[in-house]
Amino acid sequence: MTEKEQLESIKTIHLAGGCLWGVQEFLKHIPGVIDTQAGRANGFTQSTKTDYDGFAECVKTIFDSSLVSLEDLIHYFLEIIDPYSVNKQGNDIGEKYRTGIYSTDKNLLLKAKQCIKTIEQTLNDKNKTTKKVAIEILPLTNFVPSDTEHQDRLTLHPSDYSYCHIPLDLLYKYKNSN
Repeated sequence: MTEKEQLESIKTIHLAGGCLWGVQEFLKHIPGVIDTQAGRANGFTQSTKTDYDGFAECVKTIFDSSLVSLEDLIHYFLEIIDPYSVNKQGNDIGEKYRTGIYSTDKNLLLKAKQCIKTIEQTLNDKNKTTKKVAIEILPLTNFVPSDTEHQDRLTLHPSDYSYCHIPLDLLYKYKNSN
């Protein structure tokens, strides 16, 4: 692979799936994920010191699309969220805990929409339902990194796992596969 192809295979997506501590810990161990950063997507301010301003807790996820496709990354993501839940994952309740996929790359957003549409149809066919997946897929308009104490929180403070909505065996399911 040429250097240009390598650079073109590096993509960034922002995934919101409830409390960002667990989401970041899970995603950072997925094969093909290069880096993660906890933060806030699509709020209106550039600060973490303000009242709630419409943001979703999210994890900026940089991945090598030659190693893990966006579609595969979404399938991994679905392992840790309830795709039908609105503004709630586990014990985390409120609009800031909504599920979402955000990007500044229109092509990634189109692929994400198609992937979610296919997943929704597959789940409905399998379960004989007509439920709507509640994951919003929107352009990223703003990203504010979380404060230092929230970055890699469960790596640095594993005992804080008790706050996490992701079962422990699932949280570290891919830890040794990188």
